[in-house]
Amino acid sequence: MSSSNSVTVQILDKEYSIICPPEERSNLVSAARYLDGKMREIRSSGKVIGADRIAVMAALNITHDLLHNQERPEATGTGVNREQVRDLLERVDQALADDQDSNKG
Repeated sequence: MSSSNSVTVQILDKEYSIICPPEERSNLVSAARYLDGKMREIRSSGKVIGADRIAVMAALNITHDLLHNQERPEATGTGVNREQVRDLLERVDQALADDQDSNKG
């Protein structure tokens, strides 16, 4: 994919460039904003220190909410399914791995 398919998002004061099809740009930006908000909530609580731990706690909280909402029939139709969540998590994992590689050099 070309760099024109790259989207830059900011999560917890760090920028991440993520390759994304144009039709998914707004969804990715929304997901990044949501994740950023959750991570800031966790950081401001003062109970978790370190970006990696904050990210894991945010992922666990978001996943818990998603699975809890899937158990309730009235929560269907949210437009989010397991495949989309898996895809986004893979993108975040790749962005974090790329970021760690670039910080080593």
